[in-house]
Amino acid sequence: MHLDWILACSVCANTRAPDGLPTVCDLCGQPWLVRYQRPAPTVTARAEVRRGHGMWRFRPFLPLAEGEHPVTLGEGDTPLLHLRRSGARIGLPDLWLKDEGINPTGSFKARGLSAAVTRAVAAGATRFVIPTAGNAGVALSAYASRAGVKARVFAPRTTPRVILEQVRVFGGELELVDGHIGHAGRLAAAWAAAEGAYNVSTLREPYRIEGKKTLAFELAVQFGWTMPDAIIYPTGGGTGLIGMWKAFTELIDAGWVQGTPPRFYSVQASGCAPVVRAFEAGADHGEPWVDPVTVAAGLRVPEPLGDRLMLRALRESGGGAIAVSDEELTEAARDASSTEGVDVSPEGGAAFAAAGHLRRMGTLGPESRVVIFNTGAGWLYRA
Repeated sequence: MHLDWILACSVCANTRAPDGLPTVCDLCGQPWLVRYQRPAPTVTARAEVRRGHGMWRFRPFLPLAEGEHPVTLGEGDTPLLHLRRSGARIGLPDLWLKDEGINPTGSFKARGLSAAVTRAVAAGATRFVIPTAGNAGVALSAYASRAGVKARVFAPRTTPRVILEQVRVFGGELELVDGHIGHAGRLAAAWAAAEGAYNVSTLREPYRIEGKKTLAFELAVQFGWTMPDAIIYPTGGGTGLIGMWKAFTELIDAGWVQGTPPRFYSVQASGCAPVVRAFEAGADHGEPWVDPVTVAAGLRVPEPLGDRLMLRALRESGGGAIAVSDEELTEAARDASSTEGVDVSPEGGAAFAAAGHLRRMGTLGPESRVVIFNTGAGWLYRA
């Protein structure tokens, strides 16, 4: 089957064909990015995309060969909600929420794992492994079951109990780990090498980004083929932020949208903020965060592999990075849920809290169209 894209290293000039089960660049160890060699979709194709349903309606921009069928559970098409009350309260009347908790497995991880499992199964993978702070393990378990293959999940013991139970419900083989996701990552990599399983941890394969970039495609559709001024994104591994940064460029190049891409703002927990620290220091990469502590499990990523890409996206878009405390994000999640009727996760609470900070700092003005993300359902975090 002809695959009409190549993989290009995100740091060095190395490229490779997309066949097999790619991991990271064999020269520098950094993530691959998909570079399409097909003709750009025409503007007239927008109407067909708009009539479609789910994430895979954007297949002209996705890694799917002609005649292939994705491994899907109907992910995507999540609500974009105008937050009139919350926005008025903080001085952002054009504030919007993209609610990813509506996805099949309860979080935005469904998008990336649908794409990753689709490509890996097509290349012959029958066993998968992933380290997780929670939601990625749930998503991999579900999509592996959908594809009829096996998944093993390494998760910290401190992962919310409901999330761990969801891994088991979807058929994942769960291994609990002392420590944080970095420790789980090392054990997952060792198990993959010993058992011949495919490791789909964040940015160690190239296709989770491609699934996550559909967040930006949906925003473009929902805003009538226009772009917001700013996006505030709760950032752990960062695939969603990187994916949207890539997607808006692809949309502009195809002529589907015009103008300036949105400014990206990364929000992290103050107890684990390696990207914020690196951004403020003017560094091009982060340093490992010692003793990461936060109730927002998805933000407890002390050494993200995509740090260089995230920092590039923040700087090239004219955005920034901000940290909020656990107290702030917890209160913001509780307040937003009761005010807006959305089941907000701790990570979503971080985005709400960051929006208020950025408005008070004058970084965002009242005329700005701002999108924040609730990356997962709040019920997954409750005992």
